[in-house]
Parts: sequence; structure tokens; C-alpha cells
Amino acid sequence: MFTGIIESTGTIVRLDRGQGTARLAISAPRFAHRLRLGDSIAVNGTCLTALVLEPPVFYADLAAETLARTTLGELKPGTVVNLEMPTPAGAPLGGHVVQGHVDGRGAIVGFDPVNAAADPDQSDWWLRVRLPENTRRYVVEKGSIAVEGISLTVAAWDGEVIGIAILPHTRNVTNLRTLGLGSPVNIEADVMLRLAAEGQRPTPSSELTLEYLLANGY
Repeated sequence: MFTGIIESTGTIVRLDRGQGTARLAISAPRFAHRLRLGDSIAVNGTCLTALVLEPPVFYADLAAETLARTTLGELKPGTVVNLEMPTPAGAPLGGHVVQGHVDGRGAIVGFDPVNAAADPDQSDWWLRVRLPENTRRYVVEKGSIAVEGISLTVAAWDGEVIGIAILPHTRNVTNLRTLGLGSPVNIEADVMLRLAAEGQRPTPSSELTLEYLLANGY
């Protein structure tokens, strides 16, 4: 389980395609030393497994399903990606419950500074993303959503496009600063809203517990 609070960014070194799968190489000088063989890591919101460690580079394989559902198979060398390690059991949830199971790809349809005259690194920004159809029923205004693995709050929602207020810090420490109009992004709907929408309460008392999360693979 993740929380959508990006710890660091990395850079794509290369993507090697095989027989239906692919291997991604990511340079993460401030991050790779923390990894152990077999560790889970979220890359742009997609839960992957570190299979080869050659600090500062680590390697992870992409299954055919991952290539079809996420943007990872389209990443080019030099692309900046968001990185997050799993949240230890009992740790505070700084964002919201993020599984690292991307639902689909959205597209940026607007990303503009609120104050066009301000320093871009100090202005807040207004992000608009068109969501894939399979996530739309799980979106509500003021609810949570993960975009590129970042825990964000839905500030506006018209049934197709979400509007999100982006603080300077969020833009400056994530890959959002490298994205623009038309950029594809990974989307994961809020699992709590999904459970509510499908009538699948975590427990009879509707309370999320550590036992429920462990039993369901979080």
C-alpha cells in the first residue's frame, strides 16, 4: 500500500522490450540505495518490483497488462518519474490509500498557473485531466484521486474532466513540472470510493482496519 506522497523522482534510462513484457531501467540517485531485491516500489503510481539493483539504477519488469493499462511502456530515456516506497503498517497516512493498481490512462487537457505573472515555481497551478471512463463513477468533488501516483483532491468535476489545485511544492517535487497539454497520465480511483460505490464495505461497521488491509493485499 502507498499513500500518494511522492518521496523522490527518478529518470528513465531505457526500456527494453521482450516477448510480451518489458524491462524498465530507472536512475534514482537519492532513492536506489534504499531498495532491496524484491522490494515493491511505485513508479508513476504503478506498483512494480525491484528485480535488479545497480545503484543508482534499478530495474523492474512490466507485464503485458501493465503495458496495456499504464503509460510506462511509452516512457522515453530522460523522462522524469515519481517514486514512492510502500507505507509501513501503522505509519500515518499522509495522503490517501493508494494501491499502485492503475485503473487506466487519463490525459492532461489544461495545466496553467493561477497567476500568469508570478514566478512559475512559486505560483499555484490549475490542472485539468480527462479521466478514462472506467474511473468516472468513482469520482466525487472534494474526493481523492491518484494522478501519476500523486494523492490529489478533486476540486471540480463535470463528469469527464477533473480540476485540481496544484500547490507550488507539489509541482516542483514531482514530474508534474515536466508535463503539459496532452500528456498521458496514470489514474487510480480512490479505493474507498470504489468500495462505497460497489456496496462492498470493508467491515460490518464500515471501518477500515489493519486486519482488512492485510487480508486484501494492501
